[in-house]
Amino acid sequence: MNAGKMKLGVVFPTTEVGNDPGAIAGFAQAAESLGYDHLLAYDHVLGAVPRSEQWQGYTHEDPFHEILTLLAYLAGQTTTIVLATGILILPQRQTALVAKQTAEIDILSGGRLRLGVGVGWNSVEYEALGMDWRTRGARMEEQVRALRALWTNPTVTFRGRFHRIVNAGINPLPVQRPIPIWMGGESDAVIRRVARLADGWIPGGRLRSPTTTHPQVPGGFAAMVETMHKYAAKAGRDPAAIQLERRVAYAAGPQRWRQAMEEWRALSGTHFSISTMQSNLQSVDQHIEALRKFKTEIG
Repeated sequence: MNAGKMKLGVVFPTTEVGNDPGAIAGFAQAAESLGYDHLLAYDHVLGAVPRSEQWQGYTHEDPFHEILTLLAYLAGQTTTIVLATGILILPQRQTALVAKQTAEIDILSGGRLRLGVGVGWNSVEYEALGMDWRTRGARMEEQVRALRALWTNPTVTFRGRFHRIVNAGINPLPVQRPIPIWMGGESDAVIRRVARLADGWIPGGRLRSPTTTHPQVPGGFAAMVETMHKYAAKAGRDPAAIQLERRVAYAAGPQRWRQAMEEWRALSGTHFSISTMQSNLQSVDQHIEALRKFKTEIG
């Protein structure tokens, strides 16, 4: 199957890759040599002991490499592959520091950074990092505006609800001015935010079942994309200008990969990524072999 203009990516297997710098670099270099367009990395600063039986997601037992340090390292280990955060939990971080760090990665990579951001789901991290969980959505919207100002101007004066920057700026500025900002998530608030502010969207879900279009959202991806396009048009934006990325689990198998790709292509999806995590792969070499198999199957 020919992937056409859709860009193919890999999810960095952060919870399974281990701590060997050579293996970490080797995975990214293998993805690049196999012709993948981008590498998408997940983010958590802290894992937490589950606080209730309803706790979902990662815990203190799941290892996460610090996302911006990781991408800075991979910037020097690769030459062409786009390095993407998918997503960075932006509201729990200082905005000016993120602007400085991401500008540096963009410089070191020669303009290959894509910044995916989101509000996250783990209130424990916000608590430990001294940020307010309750205002995370409003804070992130303001952060996006501040980041773009800092990336594109030598000095900035910016006054908002959460920020005060007076005649100050980062130096050096990034290669990309501004760095593309994508957003992750699928709540209605996120979809509206994407439609108004984002360069691209990364809905959640790494699908395994051949009969499930999305595990949480009625109508699946098609309904979400349609809703986002309506919100974008209402906001005065061209819906086609907002790029779209979907992920699929390697464990779903070739039939599901092809089906998911065709579904995404029909929705004007621009990016499609494979996640090899939770696929019972025992080594980095096996993760790399999975990337090779996926690329061979989908063409």
